[in-house]
Amino acid sequence: MTARITDLATVDLRFPTSRELDGSDAMNEAPDYSAAYLVLRADDGHSGHGFTFTIGRGNELALAAARAIGERAIGLGVDDIVHDLGGFARHLASDSQLRWLGPDKGTIHLGTAAVVNAAWDLAAKLAGKPVWELLSEMTPRQIVDLVDWRYLTDALTPDAALEMLRRQEPGRATREAHLREHGYPAYTTSAGWLGYDDGKLARLCRKAVEQGFDAVKLKVGGNLDDDVRRCRIARETLGPDRRLMIDANQVLGVPDAIRWAGALAEFDIWWFEEPTSPDDVLGHAAIARKIAPIRVATGEHAHNAVMFKQFLAADAIGICQIDACRLGGVNEAVAALLLAAAKGVPVCPHAGGVGLCELVQHLSMFDYVAVSGSMANRVVEYVDHLHEHFVDPVRTRGSRYLAPSAPGYSAEIRADTLRRFAFPDGEVWRGGRA
Repeated sequence: MTARITDLATVDLRFPTSRELDGSDAMNEAPDYSAAYLVLRADDGHSGHGFTFTIGRGNELALAAARAIGERAIGLGVDDIVHDLGGFARHLASDSQLRWLGPDKGTIHLGTAAVVNAAWDLAAKLAGKPVWELLSEMTPRQIVDLVDWRYLTDALTPDAALEMLRRQEPGRATREAHLREHGYPAYTTSAGWLGYDDGKLARLCRKAVEQGFDAVKLKVGGNLDDDVRRCRIARETLGPDRRLMIDANQVLGVPDAIRWAGALAEFDIWWFEEPTSPDDVLGHAAIARKIAPIRVATGEHAHNAVMFKQFLAADAIGICQIDACRLGGVNEAVAALLLAAAKGVPVCPHAGGVGLCELVQHLSMFDYVAVSGSMANRVVEYVDHLHEHFVDPVRTRGSRYLAPSAPGYSAEIRADTLRRFAFPDGEVWRGGRA
């Protein structure tokens, strides 16, 4: 008898990171890193774990969206899901009533990500492989079939994507061996949260150097004089040969972003991340023209593949930053990877939030092995907190992610964490709020 999805469980999971201002930036001054966590359960005992990321209040909305969308999986055969993950993702998105609340953006899309990510976790566990390996072993045709191409073919056709993937096939084994031996390059944001004082900034930059990081990112956008001082501290600590990036987290208008970049250019900035509204494609294009050779980076709030199509077509970004939970899960991330590879734009995923490092490492490793075939100018964000809560946490050596080896999407959270940090009744939250 075919196994079927018979149940789903959800947990509103929140971590009080605002108490130490971890994650603080110009837009989000005191976030509580959170996950709307979902488990798909089959009647044969197998399960898939997924989540989407938020920063505190409102996580209950993302959780409600995940449950509403996840209910469309109940009753489906496990084999039907895991052997047609493209069709499954399209099935979830085809609810005409729920789509009215999106479509393909906002809270509903966050909920979709949790369910799709859980399905990939289930598929990879059943295959006995980590998600990056499961993806990398797919044929070019299977990869292309993961994508919903309806709105993308004016920029990239399925046939063109197929040919691009076929060109990379002969080198897959060599690149996989290199990945397993050397890992994937990372950069750190841990030193640069906006709420940290100058002493802590300098100390953490020194720590990053000692750990071997070649690239560090600072949050900016609050006060320009402060940002000049902070970038000077960082550059003096990092030395001339390491890369320094800045991130305004959307708070600036286009003219101010250009002015900010000009004032900070003396510190040899590699990229300027989210310099303005994440929906302003033309604004990003104008900034990119004015601040070159500093690259514009954005994408963590680009809510679907259509947005990436527009950013890339307008030459508005020099660094493509996919997010494993803002997009509608693995399938839409694959679409963005293909679009970026076709334009020759490097993908450097957004991570840092609870569990995002665990997820995006798989996407970048797949990109290297099967899509772009390159690590040049490609790094994955790394933040060194909250990994202890995962059954299969990220592993690093120096400034490189090591390839996950455990089956799944590295998404499963420890049972003790689910009890302690469940909101509002877990022991961490009882008796008060962060």
